[in-house]
Amino acid sequence: MVRPTGAGGTTSGPVLPGENEAPSVSPRAQKKRDWRPVYLVAPSMVILAVVIAYPVLRAVYLSFQSDRGFDQDTGRFIDGGFYGLGHYTKWIFQQTSTSLGETISCPPGTLCSNFWESVGVTFFFAGVTVSIEVVLGFFMAIIMSQAFAGRSLLRASVLIPWAIPTAVTAVLWKFIFADQGIANKLVGSRIGWLTDEWPARFAVIISDVWKTTPFVALLILAGLQMIPKDVYEAAKVDGATAWQRFTQITLPLVKPALMVAVLFRTLDVLRMYDLPAILHGAGGASPTTTVSILVVADIRQGNFNSASALSTLVFLMIFGVAFIMVKWLGASAIRADDAHGKRS
Repeated sequence: MVRPTGAGGTTSGPVLPGENEAPSVSPRAQKKRDWRPVYLVAPSMVILAVVIAYPVLRAVYLSFQSDRGFDQDTGRFIDGGFYGLGHYTKWIFQQTSTSLGETISCPPGTLCSNFWESVGVTFFFAGVTVSIEVVLGFFMAIIMSQAFAGRSLLRASVLIPWAIPTAVTAVLWKFIFADQGIANKLVGSRIGWLTDEWPARFAVIISDVWKTTPFVALLILAGLQMIPKDVYEAAKVDGATAWQRFTQITLPLVKPALMVAVLFRTLDVLRMYDLPAILHGAGGASPTTTVSILVVADIRQGNFNSASALSTLVFLMIFGVAFIMVKWLGASAIRADDAHGKRS
């Protein structure tokens, strides 16, 4: 047998048992954990718990309590007791209770009677705006990824609408969509962009697309810049057409960034409030009323616990959509061969 000597050479001879073995580690030392990362993350987790977790849990608790009433004898507000699923029944089944304890359907014009319509309007805004923004954003990202004079100036100028606060954007488009505004002058007819049902909804869509398409384009552009140029050159050598390069190279490789943009924008539109509220009012009766507008309108009427139930429903709705999209995104971002290699 040959074993190393102290001077770096080798010498013949039997290798003693355990001479070349790594030093053994006791089971207690193996179980010892490094807590330093936990200590570093702990302050942020405490802040998140105070800022996010507590309000959410408090809203869930209040959603099971009845709203405060007014005592005619004492002239004071009295706290309501446990109300069970009454608030959730009010919104989901559009039923409310009278002063005598009878259950009736929500009268027309009340906030609870507009719940399902507002849910439909919210998802309508999410589907239409995100689809248009993805198409336009993809087109803008492809243009901005090309090399030409003034490309940096174009990229900076495109982001201006996204940098403008939403409230300012809403006021700007409110002037544009006024009866004597630029939109009606360009169309050549008087359209009630701020009053009629479908023109009002399209006014919100146009305003939102104008503002947030640059954000989608920026995310897609980041994905395009990660694709090596050699891949396109090799495809050209193999005789791939421009359409084949787009469908078989660009789309698959940019899909993770594209899906992140779709996720962010979908969740953002599902909680939309300021844009339709400024354009058409936040009273809860306009044709552009979203679920978030209903929450604020219910709070303004003093129904804090009822609004807590509605905000909980909004949270569950957004969480469900996010879970489905993240699950889909996680599955599509991993290639089949990589997943097979990990399983093997």
